[in-house]
Amino acid sequence: MHDYTTAIRERVWVQTAVDSDADGQPDRVAVRIIRPAATADGLKVPVIFQASPYYGGIRGVAGHDDVDRSGVDYLLGEPAPAKAEPPPPPTFGGYLDNYFVPRGYAVVFADSLGTGRSDGCPTAGGSNEALGMKAVIDWFNGRATAVDADGAPVAADWSTGRTGMIGVSYNGTLPNAVAATGVEGLETIVPIAAVSNWYDYYRANGGVVAPGGYQGEDTDVMARAVLTRATPEICAEVMAGLTRSQDRATGDYNDYWAERNYLNGAGSVRASVFLVHGLHDDNVRTQQTGQWWEALAAHNVPRKIWLHQAGHTDPFAVRRDAWLDALHRWFDQWLYGIDTGIMNEPMADVETAPNQWRTADTWPVPGTRRVVQPLGWGRTRQTFVDNPSRTAAQLVANGTQADPNRLAYLSPPLAKETRLSGTAEVTIRADIRGESPYLTALLVDYGTGVRYAGTRALAEQDCVGPSVSGDSGCFSKQEYATTTTPYEIVTRGWLDVRNRLSLSRSSQVVPGRAYTFRWKLQPTDYVFAPGHRIGLVLLSTERDHTLRYPGGTVIGVRPGGSSLTLPLS
Repeated sequence: MHDYTTAIRERVWVQTAVDSDADGQPDRVAVRIIRPAATADGLKVPVIFQASPYYGGIRGVAGHDDVDRSGVDYLLGEPAPAKAEPPPPPTFGGYLDNYFVPRGYAVVFADSLGTGRSDGCPTAGGSNEALGMKAVIDWFNGRATAVDADGAPVAADWSTGRTGMIGVSYNGTLPNAVAATGVEGLETIVPIAAVSNWYDYYRANGGVVAPGGYQGEDTDVMARAVLTRATPEICAEVMAGLTRSQDRATGDYNDYWAERNYLNGAGSVRASVFLVHGLHDDNVRTQQTGQWWEALAAHNVPRKIWLHQAGHTDPFAVRRDAWLDALHRWFDQWLYGIDTGIMNEPMADVETAPNQWRTADTWPVPGTRRVVQPLGWGRTRQTFVDNPSRTAAQLVANGTQADPNRLAYLSPPLAKETRLSGTAEVTIRADIRGESPYLTALLVDYGTGVRYAGTRALAEQDCVGPSVSGDSGCFSKQEYATTTTPYEIVTRGWLDVRNRLSLSRSSQVVPGRAYTFRWKLQPTDYVFAPGHRIGLVLLSTERDHTLRYPGGTVIGVRPGGSSLTLPLS
């Protein structure tokens, strides 16, 4: 063990190969390093690296006010004054340096481009952000240069070059982006609640959607919020370009979004990947991990996955000891080359209920079969009327009762415990007459009993190591908060019907003409108890996620041409 209190702390600025602020000079990344004192005497250590746009704080920035499109004049690129602000940065406590420096690692933090003390401009997942953090790994390996505050050259001669990136949310997204560049020396990444495709964060099957609780946010809002560098005005044209290119008018996929789709780089990933996600994460939804997992599997990337019952949080907050043990063994395996046995263990750890964990050789769990359930028979047409003033919770509350603003289809009571593992899909034969282009599908568990309701912070603190550095090493302790309810929304999915043929091109929908629409829901892992019923609830606008067009759109569903496909075991 190394003495954390005597660790070497230093700041450097790493030169990149990009000039994202177009000032004629290569962008520089501000980096701070905490490493064992023995590295001054020739000891070389691997690096645990966390990059972030949040170290410089966050600015209060206007969100788009086009969420309610009933009577709002909207010009692309010219949003009116805000109705909402972007989310605050995640307040995840720091434990990396406190825990890993004594155990023989250097822990490195860097301001992503355009934030804090770094140069450049933030672009909400653009290629410059990946290349900026790639340069830091190049410096660890002697392929890039850096200087100290006085401008003197600094070499990372204390580093073995072997690097692992880790982080939560945006901090976890940057590892995905850098891994997709195929940079040599990045041996592993641990993306937690991270984005793998920014299109699927702010869009869904052609529709503009918002992360849970942040209507009006988009890539330009996020970038402006983290633009905390000195002289932010230099990025004015870059920010305007984000607004123009993101296309909130149609929601179509384009080259702008392709640049932010790390799935395209899955074949270049050299690093092993330890994926972690909360099954109740309504901010960075589970599709981000599910599709990244599938892409990595297709390229035989060494990998492991943890799916837990909490929301948008670090697993340290809900399973401290098991998490630190797994993470320590993972880094020792991939950064020190020690056979810790972790690669011989089941690949998937899934918390199917609070504090109830199951392991499996992969995920979705082996033995899962796709069960197709027709919604009805014959030519009967059932209708509902879109009402954007009502929430999803209100619309699913009484699944057995008729409701003019949605349709609900319930299974018979289940004879035994039934596990859903993977991605559900709906096929809906319907006609649409009105202004709203959305179809929303909610998969619901109907039945009485103790249901999951989230986590709550406690007054006590859970800490790792002394509070010596800028990172406290502490989290507020959390516990699961449960309640008895008659239903739970298990997963959801949205479609813009104009994108039924292509994500990249909108197509006209003729009022009154029947079409077949197919779309996937967010992947999940959920256990339905015996006696409960599986429900599919169809609506148009989901108030908390989709844009809100004028109410009154009429959707006519043909149950005989419609079905629900579930991955069950």
